[in-house]
Amino acid sequence: MALCDIRRVLISDSLAPACVQILRTQGGIEVTECPGLTPQELISKIPDYDGLIVRSATKVSSDVLTAGTRLKVVGRAGTGVDNVDVDAATKNGIIVMNTPTGNSISAAELTCGLILSLSRQIPQAAASMKQGKWDRKKYMGSELHGKTLGILGLGRIGKEVAIRMQSFQMRTIGYDPIIPPEVTAEFGVEQLPLEEIWNKCDYITVHTPLLPSTTGLINDAAFSKCKRGVQVINCARGGIIDEAALLRALESGQCGGAGLDVYTEEPPRDRALVDHPLVISLPHLGASTHEAQNRCGEEIALQIVDLAKERALAGAVNAPALCKAFSPQTKPWIKLGEALGALLHHLLPKASGEIQLTTTGDALRHSGSFLCSAVAIGLLQNSHVKANLVNSCLYAKEAGIQVTSQHSVDSVETRLEVSTEGLILAGGLSGNIPCLIQIGPSRFRSPVSLSGTLLLWSSQTNVLKLLEVLSAAGSHLQTLHTSGGYTVAGISAPLSDVSLLGACVQLTL
Repeated sequence: MALCDIRRVLISDSLAPACVQILRTQGGIEVTECPGLTPQELISKIPDYDGLIVRSATKVSSDVLTAGTRLKVVGRAGTGVDNVDVDAATKNGIIVMNTPTGNSISAAELTCGLILSLSRQIPQAAASMKQGKWDRKKYMGSELHGKTLGILGLGRIGKEVAIRMQSFQMRTIGYDPIIPPEVTAEFGVEQLPLEEIWNKCDYITVHTPLLPSTTGLINDAAFSKCKRGVQVINCARGGIIDEAALLRALESGQCGGAGLDVYTEEPPRDRALVDHPLVISLPHLGASTHEAQNRCGEEIALQIVDLAKERALAGAVNAPALCKAFSPQTKPWIKLGEALGALLHHLLPKASGEIQLTTTGDALRHSGSFLCSAVAIGLLQNSHVKANLVNSCLYAKEAGIQVTSQHSVDSVETRLEVSTEGLILAGGLSGNIPCLIQIGPSRFRSPVSLSGTLLLWSSQTNVLKLLEVLSAAGSHLQTLHTSGGYTVAGISAPLSDVSLLGACVQLTL
C-alpha cells in the first residue's frame, strides 16, 4: 500500500527524544529534527520527506501540503489539529493523525487546578504575599463542595475533569452533541440541553474542538443566562469563549473569574484579559508536562511505525474509516475493490451518478466505508488525479460519482458486488487472490483472477484469432473464461494494439 511507504520523517517542533528513537529503532525510518523552521523553510524542505511530525507551533498550510509531493502522513503529537489544513491534506491524499489520549490527563489536571485556583484566588494571594502583604480578608474564597460544574464537551478530557471534581463533591452536569447521555451517566455526568445548563452552573469548563459550531460558544447571550458571578475555564482552544464577551461579563460582574490557558491569538497582543485581576492566565500549558510530552511523542512515533509496517492505522483524523483497512484479512478485499472499480470504468467509461457497493458475509459486515474508497480508486484509474484511500471518494464525487455501500444478509457467501446502470460485477477471493465471479446475470464456471493483464469482450471471441495476435506480439494466453455474453482472457504481456481483436478492452491490474 503506497500510503505505508514511509522512509523519511521530518520533525519540525521540539519533541521528546523517545519519538526519534522509536522511529529509528522500531521503524527503520530516517529522521531529521528541525524545530523552528520558517514557513518558507518548511516548504523548501518538505518535498524530501514521506512524513511530518508537529506539535502546535508549526502551521501545516495548504502550501506545505501541496509542496510535500512525497508526503503520506502528518502526525500531530497532541489532540488538536487546528494548525493543520485537514481539508487540503485530504485532497492531497495525506493522512492526518493525532494522539487523542496523550495529553488528556495533563489537560484535565490543569483544568482542575484552575478551578481550585479560581475558588480560592490562589495565584493572586500568592503574588500578594511576595509583595510583602498579608491580605487575609481580601482573598476570601468559596468551597467547591456542593457547587455545580458544567462541562461542555464530554470526551476524554471532559470525562477526566468530571471524575476528579466529583471527589470534591461537586455536582457535574454537561453537554455533548455526540456522546450519548447513558455513556456520560456512567461517569457521573448528567447531560442536559445547552439552554438548560447556563443558569445551573457555578463553574463552566469547555473541552470541545474549535469548530464553526463551537466558536464563541460562550458569548454575550450565554453569559446573560448564567448565574451572576459564574466562573469559566478554557484549557481547550482559544475562541470557544468569546474573549470580548468575557471581558464585558467580568467588568459587569456577571462573570466572577476566568481561568485561561488558551487564546484566540497566541501569544495574545491584546492583554486586557491577561492583565485583568479576576483572570488567571497561563501560556498554553495544557500539555506541558514531562509525562504528556513523552506520551505524545511515543504515541505518534508508534502510530507512524505501525502505518509504515502496514500493521494498523490509529488516530486518523481525516480517514477514520481506514483504521479498519489495515489488517492482513482486509488488504486482499481492498485490491478486489480497486480491480472491480477499474473493470467497471473500462466497461462503462462514462458512468456517473450512484454506484452501489454491496457486501455479503460476516467478514465484510463493517467494511463498506473503506471498500467504497477502494472502488473509487479503480473508477479514477485513468483520471488526472492522484487518488488513494484517503481522497478517492472526494475526487469521485467531484467527477459526479457517488459510491455508496450496504451490507446484505441474504447470502452467507463472502463477496463484493458493484452495480450501476443495470450492470453488476461481483467478486471474491480465491485464497488471497482477488477474483471476478460474475458479470451481469451469469457466473463464471471458475473464478477469474483479477491480476496481470486481462482482455475483455462483451461478446464471444475467435480463439484462433486471439492466439494468432498474441503469438505475433510475443504474448501468450494464460486463462480463458466465458460467462453469458462476456469473455475474459488473461495474457502474459500487454498488447500494444488491441484493435485487431475487435471490440476488446485491455486492462492491467
